Amino acid sequence: MATNTGSGYRIGAVKGRSQVKTPGGYRKRDSATGQFVAGKKDGSAFKGIRRE
Repeated sequence: MATNTGSGYRIGAVKGRSQVKTPGGYRKRDSATGQFVAGKKDGSAFKGIRRE
């Protein structure tokens, strides 16, 4: 599991998640079920989550 450092970066990767860029921003997706879990509208990607 990934751990936050408090300095703006993360050590390790978040397991069981991936992210997809959509016209509305990045969306976080659960790898097991394929359902969208969360989204970001500011245009930046999630930290430590693999991209599809």
